[in-house]
Amino acid sequence: MKENKSLCVLGSTGSIGTQALEVARALGLHVTALAANSNTALLETQIREFHPKSAALADEKAAADLRVRIADTSTKVLGGSAGMNECAACGANTVLNAIVGIAGLQPTLSAIAAGSDIALANKETLVAGGALVTDAAREKGVRLLPVDSEHSAIFQALQGSPNGATHSFCPPMPPPKSLKRLILTASGGPFFGKTRAELEHVTLADALRHPNWNMGAKITVDSATMFNKGLELIEAVRLFHVPPEQVDVVMHRQSVVHSLIEYRDNSVIAQLGVPDMKIPIQYAVTYPERLPCPAEPLDLTRCGTLTFEPPDDEAFPAIKLARNACAQDGLATAVYNGANEQANALFRTGAIRFLQIAELVTAAVSAMPYENTGHNMKDVLHIDSWARAFVLDAARKE
Repeated sequence: MKENKSLCVLGSTGSIGTQALEVARALGLHVTALAANSNTALLETQIREFHPKSAALADEKAAADLRVRIADTSTKVLGGSAGMNECAACGANTVLNAIVGIAGLQPTLSAIAAGSDIALANKETLVAGGALVTDAAREKGVRLLPVDSEHSAIFQALQGSPNGATHSFCPPMPPPKSLKRLILTASGGPFFGKTRAELEHVTLADALRHPNWNMGAKITVDSATMFNKGLELIEAVRLFHVPPEQVDVVMHRQSVVHSLIEYRDNSVIAQLGVPDMKIPIQYAVTYPERLPCPAEPLDLTRCGTLTFEPPDDEAFPAIKLARNACAQDGLATAVYNGANEQANALFRTGAIRFLQIAELVTAAVSAMPYENTGHNMKDVLHIDSWARAFVLDAARKE
């Protein structure tokens, strides 16, 4: 691994961010910058351990508090969206973006502009931003390295194919001619096997009981609705430069097989491991090297039976809706993302029922008022605001 490799972690106090710092600690990486939303106490602890040059909090009041807390250190504290972007543009070798939601898009672009490789855990960057991100990365010659376990699995499985070693870098490489399809696995979250009728009265507490992964509330609810898998399907299309019909989803409850690729000779290659995000995090940060990782090794003799089933599009329409939005290209996927973020938030506050999340996103994508041809940053942010307002208005009327 490159000596003295520097790392910036955006979203450092969240689940992915804290695990990224576990990896940095184990590997002895130099942490140049840290950023979070509002958790001053944990960010202070991280600053005192890793001694970054700069740290940012999206919440301006929290940033002011942090400045007082760490006045005895040399770390520069930044605040607000401008501070987050400045932190992202610190010039680290790799910027790991674990910010939740579309809030991670501009920091990704700021990091790319500064010439940093991107370890991407913020799927909304590609779902909403699309060509804005890939074009910027192409111009700067930086790499996009997947952190989501599913996309990391595909990236790792592609290493043995023609163009595999550069496949998820920018500019996007054409998929190998021998590639037949990508297969994303999905745990199904806490509601696997339930019918639509059985989902009518599930609660937030029910939705947060994920059987395999320890994640933040927004992503855990996305897993329960299957919108997380819809977002991942769109991300896979853009990251690996394949059409949506070439990406399939299978339900795999055990979360041992993280995803697969199938070649045209019907050979299938899978990546397996324990359900621990430190493995894909470390691979993105240290690529192309493989180093000892703090995650537990996989013991196949203790895995038990591994099962695979088709998704239920009637009870969980998120995947089918994502495929349709992705096929439209343009801004439809930004509407899909923005509407889901807003509906997810409404469910978490008790304002809507679980099934209304998909209903509201479906309505927003269907009602999108703009021509679906290309977009710039202003268009993305405008349509995102429109989608959120649409969902809020529709929810009030129900």
